Amino acid sequence: MNRFLKLASIGALVALAVSAAAPGADAQQYRRQGSVVFVTPNGEILDYVPSGTGYARDRRGNRVLVDPYGNIIATEARATGYYPRPPAREVYNNDPYGDDTYGDTRYSERGAVTGSIPRDAAIDRQPLDEQPYPQANDDYASIDQDQQRPEVIQPKQPEPVISLKNKSKTEIVALQVFLDRAGVSPGAIDGHMGANVTKAIYAYQQMTGETLDPNNTDAILEQLRMSGGMPLVSYTITPADAAGPYVAEIPEDYAHKALLTSLAFTSTTEALAERFHMDEGFLKEINPGADFTVPGTIVKVVNPGEIKGGAVARIIADKGKKQVFAYDTSGNLISAYPASIGSTDTPSPSGTVTVERVAFNPGYTYNPKINFQQGANDKILNIPPGPNGPVGTVWMALSKPTYGIHGTPEPSKIGRTQSHGCIRLTNWDATELAKMVKPGVTVEFVD
Repeated sequence: MNRFLKLASIGALVALAVSAAAPGADAQQYRRQGSVVFVTPNGEILDYVPSGTGYARDRRGNRVLVDPYGNIIATEARATGYYPRPPAREVYNNDPYGDDTYGDTRYSERGAVTGSIPRDAAIDRQPLDEQPYPQANDDYASIDQDQQRPEVIQPKQPEPVISLKNKSKTEIVALQVFLDRAGVSPGAIDGHMGANVTKAIYAYQQMTGETLDPNNTDAILEQLRMSGGMPLVSYTITPADAAGPYVAEIPEDYAHKALLTSLAFTSTTEALAERFHMDEGFLKEINPGADFTVPGTIVKVVNPGEIKGGAVARIIADKGKKQVFAYDTSGNLISAYPASIGSTDTPSPSGTVTVERVAFNPGYTYNPKINFQQGANDKILNIPPGPNGPVGTVWMALSKPTYGIHGTPEPSKIGRTQSHGCIRLTNWDATELAKMVKPGVTVEFVD
């Protein structure tokens, strides 16, 4: 958070009584003179509004300042008589769905944000139906820039509640791995009983017609033993794992992204977490003190099993459940995935569309005539492929121009936040689905 407090001000974007005064005692005095202030999760008053940020509303209607990854920077409060908010982690612990987070360490590894949108930047927003579809090549995606704004945390819709009885993280991991192997993804495996796991349990019952008792750990472990082994296994870091190649940081400015040869992983832990369907924080937690950069290091990883196979004929994107269901030609459910699907300000399409093409390891075409201007960029930019690219490792273009099903550089946020139009899956789920999909497959959006 200290990084945010040092970034340049874009004060004209919000009605705050702030000026160019330097931080310190004088700044502390002037910033209390306005009618409102922005308070960080750890109780500090924000001196500056960081570049590249966006705004949302919390359940009380207060403005919330979020960074490009959807992380909460600060919340609006009255300047007189404000009380510091509880730490962000306590908010997650009060989540009625039981969701938790280990925190997003990726931002701090990447350096300062660059490429904010200038106050006087010209914005050219065209109606979606009138936009020409960019024809770069089949290995590039070009989605509406609105869909890449900071993800806005939305109130969750009521879901059936499944209670676990004093289960350890290891036992919950066993349940998550069981669901993952069955083809009903729980999202990033993290040892927590959240909404993604609950939805996967119901999808499993829809798929098999069997009732799954998540409290019967012995039965789950027996099923795992017969379907690939225990949920956690030992893995030895190889020289290739340690070597990468890795990117030191992922810049925010699209012109800077375009100069890179790849938007690869930033660390060994990030690469291994995605390979083994894990939350990166959880991977580090179960391997305290492990040096992932040294070949020969033995670590614990999830054993997710084989990739799901089959031929998908129809996809349902359920906006309410934030879940994607894939069916075969006979109407049988093949797989289900947690997803981030649209939002109230930039909703996904309604009705039925089709898959037009599938591109693995796609690049991204930035077109300022279609997208609003990002920073000072006023030319078409071809951003290289990689798991940390805007659309992750897969792009399934839909017949509705600029919309698609794709991966994400932030897998642990899937299903917990909403996207801005497209259907976002974890990179591994998107890759699995893409290998079962061909052009012509129908995609139905339901509320």
